[in-house]
Amino acid sequence: MKYVMALLLALMITGCSSVHTGISIENSNQNVVIGNAVLARSLVFKEAHITKVNGLMKASVEAVNKVNTDLNLQYRFYWYDEQGLEISGSDAPWHSFALAGNDKVILQGVADKAEATQYRIYVRRAAY
Repeated sequence: MKYVMALLLALMITGCSSVHTGISIENSNQNVVIGNAVLARSLVFKEAHITKVNGLMKASVEAVNKVNTDLNLQYRFYWYDEQGLEISGSDAPWHSFALAGNDKVILQGVADKAEATQYRIYVRRAAY
């Protein structure tokens, strides 16, 4: 019975983690975090910018498709305060988009709180 429970727990963890496997980029140091090697070979991030809109942080990041095939993707921004604590993002909806082969798109988001000073954008394959 212990082995069955351990196997079920491992399957649950694996199943949950595969849904969120993707790529993320942090604005503070422009580090790209790769959680999906196949997606990492298809995408590259360029031209990350930050501006203020009505006192709120607005971020934009260029995503470039490096392959000839179309990609159906989703993205979500996570917002952080000066201490690096998450302000919002985990509860935000995923935004779906299609990226044609060898094309590029600007992904944008605006923080919902003025305390936001940092962001991370997370891109994954569409989950539909």
